[in-house]
Amino acid sequence: MHRIWPRGERLEAVRAAAERYRGRFLAQGRVLGVKSVDIAAAPYPTRFAFQGYSLHVNPMISIINRMFVVRFEGFDGREKILVWEPTVPAGSAQAPFYAKLQEFGRRTRTEKLFVKYYNDPDTVLARLGLANEDVDYLSFDHLHVQDVRMIMGSEQVIAGESAPREPLFANAKLLVNRRELGTFESMHPMQWAWYVDHGMDGVPPERLEVVEGDVELGVGVSLLWTPGHTDGNHSLVLNTSDGVWVSSENGMAADSWQPELSRIPGVRRHARFYGREVVLNANTLEDSLDQYDSMVKEKTMASPSPRAPQWRQIIPSSECAPWKRQWPVLPTHTHGGLDYGCLTPPRG
Repeated sequence: MHRIWPRGERLEAVRAAAERYRGRFLAQGRVLGVKSVDIAAAPYPTRFAFQGYSLHVNPMISIINRMFVVRFEGFDGREKILVWEPTVPAGSAQAPFYAKLQEFGRRTRTEKLFVKYYNDPDTVLARLGLANEDVDYLSFDHLHVQDVRMIMGSEQVIAGESAPREPLFANAKLLVNRRELGTFESMHPMQWAWYVDHGMDGVPPERLEVVEGDVELGVGVSLLWTPGHTDGNHSLVLNTSDGVWVSSENGMAADSWQPELSRIPGVRRHARFYGREVVLNANTLEDSLDQYDSMVKEKTMASPSPRAPQWRQIIPSSECAPWKRQWPVLPTHTHGGLDYGCLTPPRG
């Protein structure tokens, strides 16, 4: 369907395909457990967060990065553990955009207004009854601001360190889209600010599981290719007792997928003026039409929330913080975290 032309027909093909797949996905079964954990809050330009639609005086907001731990049954009958978005803040700080922003924050003594640390990804699992060695797969929706060496290990010494990095999760493979890897191999200037220079250097190839397109990992868990924000972007889709949840960074709040319900000044009005049903996270626009289609794909897959039926169950992997100091740019609705089933060491 990604080859369909003209673009209006492609959008409707994406919507129809997502509707068909959603029925099969629901019938397949549920994940055994999922738990989300906040990792860190970081500054983010407001004009990127809601595609420049929001009317505000605050040039910066904070976004909260989340990590998800998912226990599921593989199609081989074995239980598996996926860790989604295990961001290492020290690595993210080395991305050119954040390195420059951090320097400015230190000079102006404003860094503490936007930054907050909650949990280290390598210490979370012990509190959930798991060991880091239990993890089978890691993945990110895309590799913006990720130093993959700090997560997957490296056979080379990172500048300023004395020894090669060991992996955080010794037995896990990184599920990564082939196009996302290609960005590291040959980066366009429009992509450069958001990727960590040399962030893949020395990462052992055997630690990578390279995928293309949409991928079913096991019962109740899929990674659906959602290009646009980056070429290799993919979104986590989970089936739970409350129905389907979707997580990505294509949007910054529930408002992004349902701007008609937004109370952020300007978002609803601008979306209505342009006749658009979603509002993009627009720090990069590798293909804004593809990103729009991808958000419709996500919106079509997600179930209505039992606790707030007007809202779809889409939870941003990096979400606009509900902090009063960034008023009026506050999410109209936040789902909070995910907590379903139980997390126990996988059984073979």
